[in-house]
Amino acid sequence: MKQSLSVNRRTAIRHMGAVAACAAVSSIQRSIAAEPVIRTGIGLVIYDCNLRRKWMSQQNADFDLFEPRTFLKHCHRLGAGGMQANLGVMKPSDIGELRDFAEQHELFIDAIIKPPENNGDVSRFDAEIVTARDVGVQAARTTIIPGRRYERFKSLAEFREFERRGQQMLERAAPIVEKHRVPFAVENHKDQRIEERIALFKHLDNEFIGACIDTGNSFALLDGAYEPIEALAPYAFTVHLKDQALKEHGEGFLLGDIPLGQGSFDLKRMVEIIRKAKPNVKFVLELITRDALMVPCLTDDFYSTMPTARASDLARTMRFVSQHPARELQQVSTLSPDAQVQLEDANVAASIQYARAKLGL
Repeated sequence: MKQSLSVNRRTAIRHMGAVAACAAVSSIQRSIAAEPVIRTGIGLVIYDCNLRRKWMSQQNADFDLFEPRTFLKHCHRLGAGGMQANLGVMKPSDIGELRDFAEQHELFIDAIIKPPENNGDVSRFDAEIVTARDVGVQAARTTIIPGRRYERFKSLAEFREFERRGQQMLERAAPIVEKHRVPFAVENHKDQRIEERIALFKHLDNEFIGACIDTGNSFALLDGAYEPIEALAPYAFTVHLKDQALKEHGEGFLLGDIPLGQGSFDLKRMVEIIRKAKPNVKFVLELITRDALMVPCLTDDFYSTMPTARASDLARTMRFVSQHPARELQQVSTLSPDAQVQLEDANVAASIQYARAKLGL
C-alpha cells in the first residue's frame, strides 16, 4: 500500500510540474500578441533568441518560437521592427497571414535561404525564393562557405575549393533570384576577406546578388573595423548590426557579442556609412549570447589560408584592440540554463532600446 501511495505521489508531482511548465509557455505565447512597449526599426534575427527557443521547446515540445508567424509576433512584442528567419516553403494561407501581419504593423521580413548546392537542389531553392517573394521580403540572406576560415580550413587549397563551390552556388542562384526579383544578400561570414568578396560580386555582376553586411565578422580576418563597412555598403541589401567586445589574449584577441553600445565599435559611424550608400536598407540585430570567441591571429596556423594578410593588417587590428578594450566580456557557459535565457533576453532588450535611442533606428 505504501508503495502504491508513493508511486501515486510521484505521478502527481510530475503531473503538477508538467502543468506548470505548460502554463509558463502558454503565458509566453499569450504575451507574444501583446502590444510592444518600445518601438524601433531594427529587426531581430533568429540567432538572437536561440536560448529562449530551446528553453521554450523544453517546456512544450510542440511549440517552436522560430515558426515564422510566431517569431514575427515575438519580435513585434519586444518592439523590434521586423525579423530575419527561415521561411522555408509555406502554404499560400500561411504566406498571406504572415504578410498581412507584417503590413498591419509595418514590419519588415528577411528570409534566410541556403543557395543551391548542386543542380538537384535548384528546385528547392526556387520554391523557397518564391515563398520569400510572396511574403514580400526585403532580402534573402545567405552564406556560401562553412565555418570560420581560420578554424574550419587547414590549407589554402582546401579553402579555395570551398570558395569555388560557393561561387558556383551563387551562379546557380543568380537566374532564379533575378527571375523572381528577390535580393540575395551574402553575409561576410568570417570566410572571404573583403577584397575577395568584392571580386566575387564584380564577377557575378548581378543586381540581385549583394551583401548582408555583418558589422563585426570581418574584423576577425584583420580587415579593420570600418574599412569593410565602407567597401560593402554599395552592395548592401540588409545588415547584421552587432557590437563586439574586444580583449587582448596571448594568441591574439577575444571577440564577443555584446549589447549594442556596450562594446568596442563606433556603431553610429557604421550606421552612417551604410545609410549614406543605401538610405532605405533595414538593419537586423545579430547578438548571439555565448562566450567570447578566440581569434588566434598571433599564431602561425591562422595565416595558413590567408597569404594576402599583411603585417600592417595585424598591427592595425591589435592596435585597435589595445585602444578599444571592452569593459566586460560576457561569460555565458558557466550560468544556469535559466540565467542564460535571462541574460539573452536582457541583451536583446538593451540593444533594441539603444538602437532606438542612440542610433535612430
